[in-house]
Amino acid sequence: MGSRNLAARAGRWSAKNWKTAIALWVAFVAVSVALGTAVGTHTLSASEQATGEAARAEQLLGSAGFHTPAAESVIVRSDSRTVADPAFRSTVQSVLAKLRQMPQVTNLRTGVAGQISKDRRAQLIEFDMKGKLDTADERVQPLLDSVAALQKSSPGFTVAEFGFASATHELSKTIDKDFQKAEKLSVPITFLILLFAFGAFVAAGVPVLLAFSAVLASVGLSAVASHVFHASDATQSVILLMGMAVGVDYSLFYLKREREERAAGHEGHEALYRAAATSGQAVLISGFTVLIAMAGMLFAGTKIFTSIGIGAMLVVFCSLVGSLTVLPALLGKLDRYIERGVRQVLAATVLRVMRLFKVQPGWLVWLRDTPTLLKRLKGDRAESRVWGFVITRSMRRPALAAGISTLVLVLLTLPVLGLHTKLLSFTDLPKSLSIVRTYDTIQSSFPGTQDPAHLVVRGDNVTSPRFAKAYAEFKKRALATGVIHQPIRVAVNKAKTVARVDFPLAGQGQDATAMRALETLRNDVIPPVLATLPTDTEEAVTGDTAVTQDFNQTMKSRAPIVFAFVLGFAFLLLLLTFRSIVIPIKAIILNLLSVGAAYGVLVWIFQDGHLQGLLGFHSNGAVVTWLPLFLFTVLFGLSMDYHVFILSRVKELVDHGMPTDQAVERGIRTTASTVTSAAAVMIAVFAIFASLRTLDIKQLGVGLAVAVFIDATLIRGVLLPATMKLLGDWNWYLPRWLEWMPRFGGEANLDEERPEAPPVPVA
Repeated sequence: MGSRNLAARAGRWSAKNWKTAIALWVAFVAVSVALGTAVGTHTLSASEQATGEAARAEQLLGSAGFHTPAAESVIVRSDSRTVADPAFRSTVQSVLAKLRQMPQVTNLRTGVAGQISKDRRAQLIEFDMKGKLDTADERVQPLLDSVAALQKSSPGFTVAEFGFASATHELSKTIDKDFQKAEKLSVPITFLILLFAFGAFVAAGVPVLLAFSAVLASVGLSAVASHVFHASDATQSVILLMGMAVGVDYSLFYLKREREERAAGHEGHEALYRAAATSGQAVLISGFTVLIAMAGMLFAGTKIFTSIGIGAMLVVFCSLVGSLTVLPALLGKLDRYIERGVRQVLAATVLRVMRLFKVQPGWLVWLRDTPTLLKRLKGDRAESRVWGFVITRSMRRPALAAGISTLVLVLLTLPVLGLHTKLLSFTDLPKSLSIVRTYDTIQSSFPGTQDPAHLVVRGDNVTSPRFAKAYAEFKKRALATGVIHQPIRVAVNKAKTVARVDFPLAGQGQDATAMRALETLRNDVIPPVLATLPTDTEEAVTGDTAVTQDFNQTMKSRAPIVFAFVLGFAFLLLLLTFRSIVIPIKAIILNLLSVGAAYGVLVWIFQDGHLQGLLGFHSNGAVVTWLPLFLFTVLFGLSMDYHVFILSRVKELVDHGMPTDQAVERGIRTTASTVTSAAAVMIAVFAIFASLRTLDIKQLGVGLAVAVFIDATLIRGVLLPATMKLLGDWNWYLPRWLEWMPRFGGEANLDEERPEAPPVPVA
């Protein structure tokens, strides 16, 4: 058998040198983990996470050496007493006395303008934490414990703390717990699905082991990479999610084909070589397509996407290398043992020990050689009966099947027309968290104080009378708008070159009211006053509301670039692979339909607020800002997995002389069970993320699970065979002026003699 393509060569070498291949992989994983642990992860700073004007403002603050402390607040509130009541004053004094004793506390203040609510039933006690802002969350626990003790000793009052450090501490704890839950559940659930798919313990364990080791290596490498491209908080979650999905997929495609070739009578390593030359090559092409899609995130114009994109590319690359090298090495070594279950493995182990005593009991031999119960129940069918029925009906009336399925996908996409996006704030965390209840209490009594907009002004001397007059005018104009509240504060750096003016905005941080207040500040309040300052004065506005607004604008402006990059390079790769101009065009259209439908379902659930009880979330009327672009890149890559795998089988049959109609039906029927198993693994892993508490990760899990389900069923089972039947030999149409193109990777020459392929239309 020839082995001109890269995957075939890698498979052949690995099978012959299995010890070296496995040792190199183990060493690679161990070194990656060790390096990552040794150097640690360098996370993105506040200025690096922002974009546009907000990023410029953060950079002005950072470059001026502006010391921004971790600001915390303790609210004292009563439903029945006012701030003048002796019991209320006594409670406030108790809080002040306790905070003065705490070594972390500095700049303690209360009782000034804006720290007593309009109904006079709540008072804020504000202070700063000593030390660096970035490490404040690690030192805030003693303060939280002290405030909790004060709450217990103050019946009839609400005494609670909120601020950057306490909120970050609670959020990190929540994310860490969720990530541990996902990590613990993803591996066993994946294993159980594969156990059912293969009916054998060993065959199910190999893909899981390989995928998880690729995830470990990628987490280590991403930690190293974070010292050049600083890491986003979501990067590790994406690595786990993508690694378990694509890692298992690639192993599944490879392993299923190897078993098919063995069932067809190819003994020993011959079955493995044939699998490497066919499914191995499909995995290689698919992997490069996913890498292209992930690379699209590097053009999103934000360092958050750059971090996530690099993490995703690392785990896809590691999974690809493992599937093309370590997997054939393991299969070559395990050989027929891959079909064994737990009982057979145990029996074989006991027999090996008993061989030393020259005893081989017949009942142990029977336990070793008898197929597993699950294997007997599943049988040896290479084709899926259910999908066979669906595909046959789709190809019998292709126009009707294509029309109905396209209509369904378009209807699912329609909610996208009302898509609204926003970055998450503390209001979007689960209401069960005490920190969220505290935030809501403070917001209801002191609107905007926890989410102020920050106007940053840089000049030669920002404390001069001219600037002081400007601050007074800023305050006067801001309060006159009715959407900007007290307390408006001014802070200046030591060099007196940068000032920060805090404007509490109306609304809930990032809702429509807050966005309108920000627009008023930027367009109506600031420009007239700025015109009175020296011409070289620089200004920019930041804060959570501004960061969301600017991030939204960045996503909108960069989306066409990302789409063009991903679609363009995917088109070229498929064009080179299948030497057809129709295949890549059709693949892109089908993938865009599945992505659009996933967007629509996401809007219907999370923005419109359906299924809140079932999924355990509270709708904020929006989809998280970074998700649409991220979903496009990920879903496009993952759906291409299936597309390349199926079409490679169809093309292989066509190249062997089978008519296109028959090749389509046979190719999809024989790959349907593999695609179903791969999709089941992905949906299960994504569903774990959909069960987590943070809203952005929940939306990510639901969006991915829905998209993969749509893609593996309606797209691959109905629309793909129907459209290929309608197009017939035109599927392989290549204009004459493109005949010069090189063949990507070479073909798998599986037989000595190959029938001539059927004629295809030419320009």
